[in-house]
Amino acid sequence: MMTPLLLERLNRGPLLADGAMGTMLHARGVPFADSFDALNLSRPALVAEIHRAYIEAGTEIVATNTFGANRYKLGQHGLAGQARDVNAAGVALARRVIAATYKEVLVAGSVGPLGVRLAPFGRVKSEQAYAAFHEQIAALVESGVDLVLIETMSDLFEMAEAVRAARLVGRAPVAASMTFTRDDRTLLGDTPAKVGEALARLGVDFVGVNCSGGPAQVLRILQALRRAAPDARLLVKPNAGWPEHVGGRIMYPATPEYFGEYALAFVAAGASIVGGCCGTTPDHIAAMRQALDAPAQPQLEAGLALTREVERREDGRAADAPTALAEKLAAGKFVVGVEVDPPRGFSPHKLLAGAHLLAEAGADIINVADSPMARMRMSAWAVAHLIQREVKLETVLHFPTRGRNLLRVQGDLLAAHALGVRNVFVVMGDPTAIGDYPNAMDNYDLVPSGLIKLIKQGFNAGVDHSGADIGQPTSFLVGCALNLAAVDLDKEVKTLHRKIAAGADFALTQPLYEAAPARAFLQRYAQAHGPLRLPLLVGVLPLYNARHAAFLHNEVPGIAIPAALRERMAAAGEQGPAEGVRQAVALLAELRGVVQGAYLMPPFGRYDLAAEILDSVRAGAGQAARR
Repeated sequence: MMTPLLLERLNRGPLLADGAMGTMLHARGVPFADSFDALNLSRPALVAEIHRAYIEAGTEIVATNTFGANRYKLGQHGLAGQARDVNAAGVALARRVIAATYKEVLVAGSVGPLGVRLAPFGRVKSEQAYAAFHEQIAALVESGVDLVLIETMSDLFEMAEAVRAARLVGRAPVAASMTFTRDDRTLLGDTPAKVGEALARLGVDFVGVNCSGGPAQVLRILQALRRAAPDARLLVKPNAGWPEHVGGRIMYPATPEYFGEYALAFVAAGASIVGGCCGTTPDHIAAMRQALDAPAQPQLEAGLALTREVERREDGRAADAPTALAEKLAAGKFVVGVEVDPPRGFSPHKLLAGAHLLAEAGADIINVADSPMARMRMSAWAVAHLIQREVKLETVLHFPTRGRNLLRVQGDLLAAHALGVRNVFVVMGDPTAIGDYPNAMDNYDLVPSGLIKLIKQGFNAGVDHSGADIGQPTSFLVGCALNLAAVDLDKEVKTLHRKIAAGADFALTQPLYEAAPARAFLQRYAQAHGPLRLPLLVGVLPLYNARHAAFLHNEVPGIAIPAALRERMAAAGEQGPAEGVRQAVALLAELRGVVQGAYLMPPFGRYDLAAEILDSVRAGAGQAARR
């Protein structure tokens, strides 16, 4: 219910709200453990001082110091029974300061989350939440606020109860603002599009985003809200960047000047109310005031450019940005990945040390095998997640279909995506008969081409195997297996073509020891289906010694090692590892331009040998670029 006063102010142009209250109180010595809201009663002069500073900086809307003034949060300080008094005092304080400044400033009654989880994610029932919100909002409205600002919500169920309470209290417009995590979703996983649609259905007067990250992220979310709720008025109040702990203090990096630039971008994106949240100060608000009042041409152009750039990125991206591997493959870069085996126990320290070595040597990705040779090892999901978190290097998760039914396959895929693992290599997997537990279940519901289709045409489209909605699309990049030296080349060509039709994005091959089979396969594929466009990462398993070469050649299906190489390994003696590295480097040099990358498999966990190959590959690439 928009009031004539608020409508009249909006008709003049966008309104500038204030910045953080908690940040300013803490900077004046109030511990975070204390109740900031109770200061309305115990230290009103301190709160009034901050209101005054924001008004002098040019704010047109002051939010009351009542963000946590509900019975649940106040109850943590033994003040649950004083909710009405604390809220009424908050409004009176703001009104008193405004009157003393003789300025036309509106009062927004700040209503934050209850600080408890609602069912079904907690024990607080919806009616209990509604009662708490009604108590607070009724006190704010009866005390004379111009706007009810329900902010920093992360749960749409909780937001709905707060809005219901505000609507039943009536007499004041309602702004509903949600906060988002680094992945542009709420803590409960809702996208900006879902949030925008939900808030529009609630019929609030302003749809908003506050807190979250810095201005850049919030601008992106604001534009998504605008697309989801095109008829809504928009509110935006970002944090001053992501907080950092420096010398025992919480610091926010975004400068006032930076906020001034983004104030224009927010307005260009359709915001009716702009302001700041955690980490912002009167200086930030003053910079926004200056930019909004008299935007210099360069500032105006910069703000519009920011808006257009975010729109361009949003228009061009899928559910999530492409993985780094996808971008490198699309750019035609020669990509090198290295396989690691999960540890047999629960300690990942040695594996992470090896991953750090490979990252320093220039590996593009780390391939994480899943139960290689059907041996019991740590979950590949956990290893991939640890490497990405600790080493900051993207992984490719090997995803065998063997041993998983359809339920397990889909659940594991969702788990991988939730952990940030979005490159997967689909493979049949080793039969349990050769491993530690030969009697273990060995069944499967999907062959690799079927799993590729499930991922690319199902999950990446937002539906599961049965066609049911999974909330939002995944963004997996999917690799498939390929044997370039298969005995039946026509069958291998047919199988690969089927995997490509299912949606495969790249292929990892069986280990190769000479270039001829790769050229022969590509020729055969071209004869049947035209030139192969699928990026190939050729498998390279460096030979370690003569015995290793003999074993691979005679006992591992799909691997054939030319006699000349086996003879060189025999002649190398104790220098076998170095000879194996030389052979691998020579093979990759010959295949550069034929394949798009390498998939290194270090023998016996010798990551140092893989690092030597990486050094040579990168040096060779540099020389080729200079020619």
